[in-house]
Formats: sequence, C-alpha cells, structure tokens
Amino acid sequence: MPRTERVADRVFAYRTIDSTNVEARRLLLDGTLHPGCGSIAVIAADTQSAGRGRLDHTWVSRPGESFAVTFVVSVPRGLATDGSVNGWLQMIAGLAAIDGLRGAVRQCGAEPVDGESGCMLKWPNDIFIGDHKLGGILSEMAPLAERAQAGGDRIAIIFGIGLNLAIAADRLPTPQATSLQLHYAPLPEAEELRDSIAAGIAESLQRRLHRFESNPETEAHALRDETERICYTLGRHAVAHFVDGSEMEGEAVALNADASLDLRTSDGAVHTIRTADVGVLPNPCV
Repeated sequence: MPRTERVADRVFAYRTIDSTNVEARRLLLDGTLHPGCGSIAVIAADTQSAGRGRLDHTWVSRPGESFAVTFVVSVPRGLATDGSVNGWLQMIAGLAAIDGLRGAVRQCGAEPVDGESGCMLKWPNDIFIGDHKLGGILSEMAPLAERAQAGGDRIAIIFGIGLNLAIAADRLPTPQATSLQLHYAPLPEAEELRDSIAAGIAESLQRRLHRFESNPETEAHALRDETERICYTLGRHAVAHFVDGSEMEGEAVALNADASLDLRTSDGAVHTIRTADVGVLPNPCV
C-alpha cells in the first residue's frame, strides 16, 4: 500500500485475518501501537473471517471484493469522553471515508454509470449511494498498553471501515446493499483501489481530527452543517433499533450540535437518539 505508507505512520497489511479491528486492539494492548498526537496507523486485510459491525452484525470479506481497513488514532481522553461533542468522532470517520472515496474515484478518472453516484451518510455509521448501502463504520475506544499510557491523557480510537468495492449485483448480501463498481467505471485493480481509498481516508482523518481537537465546540457546528448537506437520514421515515431490542419509529427531523438525531414520532413528540442502529423506511401512507 505505497500511497497509504506515505501518509500513515504505520501500515499493517495481511492476506487473511479474523478482524482488522481485533488486530488493532491486539497491537495496542501488546504495545506495538502507541498512537500519539497526530499519528495514524492502518491495518488492512484482503479477507477477514470474523469482521463485526454495529450491534454485533457479522461482516465477511473476500479477496478483491471489499475494503476492510481499520484506522487507529488517538485523541485527548477528555474529548473522547465529553458527551457534548464526542459523537462527532464517529461522524468524522464517515466524512473521511467519503473524502477517500471521492478522491480515489477522481484519481483514477472513473465516471458515474448512473444518476445516483453521490455518497451520503446514513446516521450514524453507514455510507450510501442513492438508496443503497455501500458500507459501514465501527468506532471503538481501546486501552493502550501500560508503557504507552504516559500521563493517561490520550486514548486510542479504532475506526473499522468496510466498503463493497467489486461485488457483483447478484451476490450482494441484501437488497439494500450496493457496490462501488455498479456506480463508477472504469476502476483500477482491487489493491490499487484499496490503497488509494485508504490513503485518502488517512489524510482526511488526520486533518479533520486535528481541527476538531484544536477547537471542538466550533468544529462541531461546522461538522453539523457539513453533515446535514449529505445526511441520508434527515427528512425520512426511520426506525431506531436499540441494544435492548426495543425500537422507535418516526421522522428524522434534526441533527443536533452533539451529533445526536431527533426523531418525531406519530404522536408529535420529539425524541433524541444518541446510540442506536437507525434504518430508513418507506414513508408511511397518509
């Protein structure tokens, strides 16, 4: 991954692995990784057998078909635990993923093959093209090895990003899923495309996190404005799935300053959603 190696501080590339996120945690715990201010490490795999999404959904990749890459950064502990702004860390990863995709497509000269080729973010963690899911992001805080915890003032953040790059339409996992090659052509070989996307994501993550760390309150407002313009969820009928198995349906009416989402239910009440897997539904008949 030569382009990524020029941007990132460390790059680990595997042919096969259980999970790039799991490997990131292993490397942090044994002290191989000790990310400091502004540094970024990248863990990539051709295939992974035990990838995991939000709410413990499984995610399996095959050689040449998918982008399975994890990015490891660090942020101040106070920022990572500040509920008024830390929700933007997840959204920053989503925006960086879109930056990486746009940059890679532009670099290879690919053109849209249909009218729905613009990337959008489905709150809080999915990348969409048109009405179809291209991929998702899993963000996790992780402990550092003892010798890497000098002062205890920073904490590692793991961003696992999975994207469908070259999966044939008849092999997509769900009717809502899509793949990049269905929307852009021509695309380069799988390894070159992965390298280009990963380098763009790493560069964008570093830039965006630096700005966020320098002035989180001001940057949160700028991030909200940017995210609102490409938020697939806003204005749509949605259902929030919570970890306890409960659900809530309503119209997604607002993205808040803390990165939470407001749902207005059928009784007119507005509920603020901070942690949930949110799906978009057809608009109800009236």
